[in-house]
Amino acid sequence: MSEPVTVLGLSGSPRRHGNTETLLDAVLEGAREAGADVEKVVLRTLDYAPCRGCNACHRTGVCVLRDDLTAVFEKIAAADVLVLASPIYSMGITAETKGLIDRAQYLWARKFILKDLYFTAGHIRRHKGLFVSTAGLGWDNVFDAAFPAVTAFFNTTGFEYWDNVIANDMDRYGGIAGHPTALAEARGKGRSVVALLREMRAQNDAETRPSPGAPSDPDETK
Repeated sequence: MSEPVTVLGLSGSPRRHGNTETLLDAVLEGAREAGADVEKVVLRTLDYAPCRGCNACHRTGVCVLRDDLTAVFEKIAAADVLVLASPIYSMGITAETKGLIDRAQYLWARKFILKDLYFTAGHIRRHKGLFVSTAGLGWDNVFDAAFPAVTAFFNTTGFEYWDNVIANDMDRYGGIAGHPTALAEARGKGRSVVALLREMRAQNDAETRPSPGAPSDPDETK
């Protein structure tokens, strides 16, 4: 039996159990329903510092800061699905989320300066990233400023930017509970990404399984 799909949710909202964390919880609930191992990390509860811009990691590939984010990056490296959640504050992601993304600079340095970290195309296909967000405004472009930073984060950490789970117009709906479709769609996305990865694993297993009658030992062909 194959290992379960692991899903890591990162809540970057400074407000506990608000619109965005509730939407994130729905994604994780759907993933759990699909059989995944699920964990949520709330950045607000952690003790971590922002990137210093010292560029020491450009020489060593290691961040000089050792705090609660050190373990978070270990969890990210072990996850199959990374769900990054941030509400829109002042037309962008929150300080908590940006602090996390900036701290990934040591991975960027390993990939592009030291060149000792490389994610194959196959690895990236098997690791999916989802961005979860809510916004008070109903503007169609209210999330646009967040997408480049999220894209950079998924690229740096080796995840394919698979999809968004976003809901705007929270002011009009009176919060996420008043949105007619967002929570159900979020649960569906959680189920779908886990089902997709399980299907990919099954297909890979089928392709690598020896065909009936094929010798299991190369010496048998001699």
